[in-house]
Amino acid sequence: MAKSKRRRPEAKKLRRDFSWIAVLGVILVIAGLVGLVYVAVATLTSMILFGWLLLIGGVVGLLHAVQARGTSFFWLGVIVAALNIAAGVVVIRRPDAAAAALTMFAALLFLSAGLFRVVGSLVVRGSQFGWTLLLGVFDLLLGILVLAEWPSSSQYVIGTFFSLALLFDGLGLLATGFGGRRIVGMVSDRIP
Repeated sequence: MAKSKRRRPEAKKLRRDFSWIAVLGVILVIAGLVGLVYVAVATLTSMILFGWLLLIGGVVGLLHAVQARGTSFFWLGVIVAALNIAAGVVVIRRPDAAAAALTMFAALLFLSAGLFRVVGSLVVRGSQFGWTLLLGVFDLLLGILVLAEWPSSSQYVIGTFFSLALLFDGLGLLATGFGGRRIVGMVSDRIP
């Protein structure tokens, strides 16, 4: 009897924690949907955020390098930190150019991944042949579409990807939150 009384507050705490996960999921879904409506703003916001992350990471890396100045990795740490700081400053000052460069990189990544998937699926012909071939063709088409409109596509590609990532992460957290609450409810009901 004492165990069941102790488990009930734990179950309530777990249900509350899963509720917070679901709330975070709702916030991310809303942010993703807003980002899909305003993709140019999402692109600019993600570039500025990326620049600040590079800048802060560079400063932290520089502080770490200074603390480790007696080691053989000191100069490598200083160089990497300086590159992060410089890249952060450039991205913050020119988010449009950074978005264009990242869009070009993403397009080339899609093209190369698609080419490898198509060739790999045709050569190996494994059990997932059709799906791998379809994914490779999809990657190729996406890379071609992004490159065909480059550099104007850089105004919406990064923002679209960023917003879709927020949307799907939010949906995943919603599913985890509601599913976790349901499982805790089913388990706590069966405890005597």
